[in-house]
Amino acid sequence: MTPVVSNTTSANAGSRTGNEMKDLPDYPLPRGVHAVPPEFLDTRPDDELDNDIMHPRPVSSEKNIWFFWHTGYETMHPYAKRNVRAWHRRLSKRGWTVRVLDRASGSLSNVANFLDVSDPHTFPRAFTEATIGGRYAMQHVSDLVRWPLLLRYGGVYADVGLMQIGDLDRLWNETVANPDSPFEVLSYNLNGGLANYFLASRPRNPFFERCHRLFLALWAEDGGKTSTDGMHASPLLKGVPLMSSSATIKEDGKTIGSDEVQKMLSDYIAQGQATSMVMGLVDDEDGWDGPQYAAKHIYAIDYMEGSQLINEITSWDGKEAFHLMSLSLPKRGEVESPEQKQAREIVEACLRRSFGFKLAHGLIIRVFKYTLGSLWRDHEGSDDVPGTYAHWLRHGTAYWNQDELPPALDFGVIEPFKRGPLLREK
Repeated sequence: MTPVVSNTTSANAGSRTGNEMKDLPDYPLPRGVHAVPPEFLDTRPDDELDNDIMHPRPVSSEKNIWFFWHTGYETMHPYAKRNVRAWHRRLSKRGWTVRVLDRASGSLSNVANFLDVSDPHTFPRAFTEATIGGRYAMQHVSDLVRWPLLLRYGGVYADVGLMQIGDLDRLWNETVANPDSPFEVLSYNLNGGLANYFLASRPRNPFFERCHRLFLALWAEDGGKTSTDGMHASPLLKGVPLMSSSATIKEDGKTIGSDEVQKMLSDYIAQGQATSMVMGLVDDEDGWDGPQYAAKHIYAIDYMEGSQLINEITSWDGKEAFHLMSLSLPKRGEVESPEQKQAREIVEACLRRSFGFKLAHGLIIRVFKYTLGSLWRDHEGSDDVPGTYAHWLRHGTAYWNQDELPPALDFGVIEPFKRGPLLREK
């Protein structure tokens, strides 16, 4: 059936409150998706949500959603704020608190109000002294707050570019928070590793504790690093495969081959390399068996189906994804065009099958030039136009939920990358 968009609003369709709701389109509810009951939604206006997010309550439970934006929530791009608000709307009345931490002077959400930023067992010297540099400095600052927050407080760490789609509260309650469940960690399975843009656990998780110790050791090498450049070659990561990529980069009339791109990608996601080493480590002295732990205790969703579906369907063509999401749904009486059909199938597939969608902005821009996230950033408000497929997708992430939980991929028990102590070089 061809979906149509009308000027009426169903009981579950509003993404505003009061008089603003009457102007919203009535979007089709895909099969396998249901409207969240109003009593479990925070339907207050955006500015009231923003006030809550910028004035965080003291941590009182493990149900924390942690984000990071170096200069603070108020300075975030509008489309990223919409991502965060959707998490709040869907989860705050289920007992979750959404927090966007920062490093802004005087901010209530400064990391220093939650963690000891001078503790060398928590942060490397470059973080404490604010000397982290390089092309992706702010991404690496955010990398360094993830595990310390989860280890102390527990909950979920997510990038501000991650749109949450699936039922996170139910997944948490049935796995990590369930004493009868074997699962202790939630993430996405990224080719056998974990995607660091979504990590979840209770406090003091033994897997993340080892990951963090290794990551700090990588930052401490060479007298103390100020970037992740060259970390892929550290002896502490010997045996861990480089991040896989067949892409090349053309810049300034030169071509960077796929081998170099793999090294660049592995440095960019050095945190992921540390994770992979701990998953592949057997340390008899410490009583740690990473392959067994990953197979038994990590619930990781397929990252492509679970968080990159738009990119997969559009062959990572950011301009194409942006164009399709910017189209308007057909009005009543109009025939659905082939492009509208493709856009509809993308939105329906995401809302039914994906646990989230990661809007990418970092190193990937050097490879593909454009992504949906970069174009939403550059064309302010383009993701929030009522009647478009982008708005339909956004509406679903804030007010609907999936009927079923996503399956976890089976890691299997791999051959160890390393046998011996975590911080001893081979």
